[in-house]
Formats: sequence, structure tokens, C-alpha cells
Amino acid sequence: MPNPRLVDSIETAESLIGKDLGAADWLEITQERIDMFGEATNDKQWIHCDPVRAKTESPYGTTIAHGHLTMSLAPFMLQQIVDFRAKMLVNPGVERVRLRTPVKCGDRIRMHAMLKNLRRLPDGGVRATIGIKFEIEGQERPAAFGDVLLVYFL
Repeated sequence: MPNPRLVDSIETAESLIGKDLGAADWLEITQERIDMFGEATNDKQWIHCDPVRAKTESPYGTTIAHGHLTMSLAPFMLQQIVDFRAKMLVNPGVERVRLRTPVKCGDRIRMHAMLKNLRRLPDGGVRATIGIKFEIEGQERPAAFGDVLLVYFL
């Protein structure tokens, strides 16, 4: 696991605006993970959860991860990239998310992050816009990308 970049003040966070924060470790997307996500969300389409059918009927020759499964890994992977020493964190949403390339069962993915913007809030928090991009090992085109909005109370 990489050593996350420590951000323990608003000033430190402000110095990182526009900078690449780094990348998380590679994570293999297993059928077990895909199935658990399908179970948790009641999204059990065969393209995700039926390896036998996907092998013969899918254009990918295997199952693929749910796009929202890929995106749901953002908080886990962001913790590997940056350590905001915050009293509390609130996630008000994501913007401009695009799912570009299917993540096949067995693919390894990782997330890159860049601090795009930071705004001080009147209640002492800071609102960060973090650009994220999920990479599939060995492929040029990203699996997904977008902007995550996070409010930190440092």
C-alpha cells in the first residue's frame, strides 16, 4: 500500500491545488467482488453475475464489473493516495462521471487523483474537488473518471 500524502492543514491542502496526488495500489476485480456488489445493490444482470452465460454471450467473453462498483472503490483508493487529517468528512456528491471502458473480471484497476479546487467554507470546513481516474492495467483508455466533491473539517 502506498504511503498517502499527509494533509493536516488548510494551507497544506491549498498548496496541492492543480497537482497530481498520486495513484492507489492495483486491485484485482474478482467475480466474488462483482457478485457481492450485485447482491448488495440487487443488480444481478447476467453480464455481471453469470460467468457461464457471459463466456458465450458477452462480447467481452467474461463478466464485467458494474460501473458503480468501480466508482464505489474511490473512497478506499483515495485513502491510499491522500490522508486528510480531518475531524469529519462529508461526501456531497460526484460530478461529470463517465464510464469509458468495461472492467472485466480478473482485470486490475487503480485510481489516480488530482486536487482540482479547494474552497474554504464559513463553518471552518473546506470543500475539495478531486479529479479521479480509474486505470485498467495494460490499457490506455480509462475505465472511469470524474470529479469527487468532499467537505473536510480539518
